[in-house]
Amino acid sequence: MSKTKVVQWDPADIKEELLKKYPPKVARKRAKQIMINEATESEAPPEIVANVRTIPGIITMRGCTYAGCKGVIMGPTRDIVNITHGPIGCGFYSWLTRRNQTSPGPDGENYMTYCFSTDMQDQDIIFGGEKKLEAAIQEAYDLFHPKGICIFSTCPVGLIGDDVHAVAKKMKAKLGDCNVFGFSCEGYKGVSQSAGHHIANNQVFTHLVGENKEPRTEEYKINLLGEYNIGGDGFEIDRILKKCGITNIATFSGNSTYDQFASAQHADLSCVMCHRSINYVADMLETKYGIPWIKVNFIGAEATAKSLRKIGEYFGDKKLIDKIEAVIAEEMPEVEATAKDVRSRTEGKTAMLFVGGSRAHHYQELFNEMGMKTLSAGYEFGHRDDYEGRRVIPDIKVDADSRNIEEIEVEADPELYSPRKTEAEIKALEDAGYEFKHYDGLNPDMDKGTIIIDDLNQYEAEKLVELLKPDLFCAGIKEKFSIQKLGVPLKQLHSYDSGGPYAGFKGAINFYKEIDRLVGSKVWSYMKAPWQENPELTATFVWE
Repeated sequence: MSKTKVVQWDPADIKEELLKKYPPKVARKRAKQIMINEATESEAPPEIVANVRTIPGIITMRGCTYAGCKGVIMGPTRDIVNITHGPIGCGFYSWLTRRNQTSPGPDGENYMTYCFSTDMQDQDIIFGGEKKLEAAIQEAYDLFHPKGICIFSTCPVGLIGDDVHAVAKKMKAKLGDCNVFGFSCEGYKGVSQSAGHHIANNQVFTHLVGENKEPRTEEYKINLLGEYNIGGDGFEIDRILKKCGITNIATFSGNSTYDQFASAQHADLSCVMCHRSINYVADMLETKYGIPWIKVNFIGAEATAKSLRKIGEYFGDKKLIDKIEAVIAEEMPEVEATAKDVRSRTEGKTAMLFVGGSRAHHYQELFNEMGMKTLSAGYEFGHRDDYEGRRVIPDIKVDADSRNIEEIEVEADPELYSPRKTEAEIKALEDAGYEFKHYDGLNPDMDKGTIIIDDLNQYEAEKLVELLKPDLFCAGIKEKFSIQKLGVPLKQLHSYDSGGPYAGFKGAINFYKEIDRLVGSKVWSYMKAPWQENPELTATFVWE
């Protein structure tokens, strides 16, 4: 049997088929979010509509603003007490759901295993919950004496008007040695969890970054932005960086600590992994402290090597560059041997990726190394620049939803601003082809004619599987079981199921082996959902 699949569907026909079931008005709107990639080296990619509200009634794969703020950005921080101000459901649902791993460190402070919530009841909604929030902050302080306490507003809080910022300011003054601040991250505030990332970035930068004035004397200092230590990814990246002699001052925010955030201004370079969730902090660090930033990717062995070399080129020290090359030479043989083994079985297999922010882009590196082809991809909460690159940022219109998010004004710090390189040094690097503040986006790395879909929904996911019959579907927990009932394995790339790490060199080996087992298993061919074997109910839409 041939390992290469021949798909008979034309991209335009696939798009038409996806839109066929929608009412005309909905189809016109969704058509702008489903793009046939026509990008080549000489062609500009077509425009895609992104970061717009999901159409009511469509079962989206997105999360809410609160999920992006509390769950994604602040959730992986071990020694800050994160209090959800709202009904217990929001706090419980966002508790340890992403498998962010952490090391308790020498002080042993780790509050990630706790679920903190004000557990608002009906009477709190009617009469206000600020007193209850004050009591919760006091209780957390008395029990743990943490360096910081963060408060996260859920939907009812915004609706009844509780002022979490006033409460935080009052309690910070009262407690004295504990930094208390809040986030207006009500779930409805933005079109997706992306709004929560932005809100979290703003508040952390305002209330925390720069607080630790103690200078750092390490030689090569970086910040790693947009890495969340899912399944231990951050541990593997830190292992490699340490092996190269590079000091990671602060990770935003996998395995992070209060002092890491407070010391971020001491780095000499910011390295951005997930562009969507964290580019705001990278820009603010550059504006206020003079720290330039670059886009990196530690998903995929070749991408990891490329990123390490890019860091080495920035510092320009032969000692560091030679050490990076020695580390790559030491790590790659095992990677290449494993890749060669699994590639004999995975060559020509196909995958689809609909994952969060940059992951739908980054993981294509690993599939390429396995000889697998990506048929279709897209983001849950991406913006146009995540698809088309940062060159389109000036053309993106600010709509009413985006205006819900506070834009903070950042200026050069009169005492701490210190450009890490002179204008001449920056220009020399750029003239040699080095790229600062640059990201080309997902589209240019997708094959011509592939389908790129923003905010994929349940119906479209199942239709894509039916039409293109991929060997593997990568998404999140909400899609996992419905896709597997169609006879296609689904790999969670939000929380990695029970796997990981997948970053760096050892992570690549883990991923090769796991995907090899998934796509090579015969069990999927025997999968039949009950309604496929014995359909008991059929229906039509009113417009059919």
